[in-house]
Amino acid sequence: MKPTVYEHFHPDEKPFVDRAWEWIERSAQQHELKRTDFLDPRQLQIVEMLANRDADVQVRFEGGYPDAERCRALIGPDYLYLEGEPSGLSVLEVQGASAGALSDLDHGDYLGALLGLGIKRDRIGDIHVNESFCHIIILDEIADYLNIHLRQVHRASVLTDIIPLQQLQPVVPELQEMTFTVASMRLDGIASDVHRISRTKIVDPIRAGRCRVNWKTEENPAVQLKTGDVISIKGLGRFKVLEEDGVTKKGRIRVRIGKFI
Repeated sequence: MKPTVYEHFHPDEKPFVDRAWEWIERSAQQHELKRTDFLDPRQLQIVEMLANRDADVQVRFEGGYPDAERCRALIGPDYLYLEGEPSGLSVLEVQGASAGALSDLDHGDYLGALLGLGIKRDRIGDIHVNESFCHIIILDEIADYLNIHLRQVHRASVLTDIIPLQQLQPVVPELQEMTFTVASMRLDGIASDVHRISRTKIVDPIRAGRCRVNWKTEENPAVQLKTGDVISIKGLGRFKVLEEDGVTKKGRIRVRIGKFI
């Protein structure tokens, strides 16, 4: 790994960059096919950036459906037909043992139940919560274990089944839209309006490394946001910049935001 490569990444990302580079080197030099565990969008971006540096390697991302946020990467030598390789993904269907048992459960309840069984986060893909059932994308190798052992989510008794990827019913995240005007597209200014806390208080978690812009750690409160950016701050949640909608007569920018709920 050339030291100059690290310049493109946050210092906290160095361990993952090293690991990803090792995957790529092994594919190029030892002709190995690597199936990673689930990666978040920033990790996927890092893998793609590194793979593009080596002409002997190709990469495919698979999360179970076209708009998946968390995906596993298939990394292989350039001559391998990656599209023909199985993704190694399953769908765990969770249903309530009684009618209405799941109506009050959310994403965090299901994730907590899986982690409580000793499953690591990177073995779990996107979680799609419906009122009467939940579809969870998982790695094949843990499917049987979860199908046997997942019997409770929060206080609800549940039944499970493994179903084909083709039967997955994705849930589009709900966004609470809000529109306001800002003096600039600075991260701290927009985030303080979205979360309705002072700019002084919003700066602290940003500078402490608890903010991500497009899944990349961002510690600069003055960084400029743009349409399409996804911002998450630990403890406050996520929002997306949907649109910059012109300028008012006083020179302020109208911005439309979608807050994930």
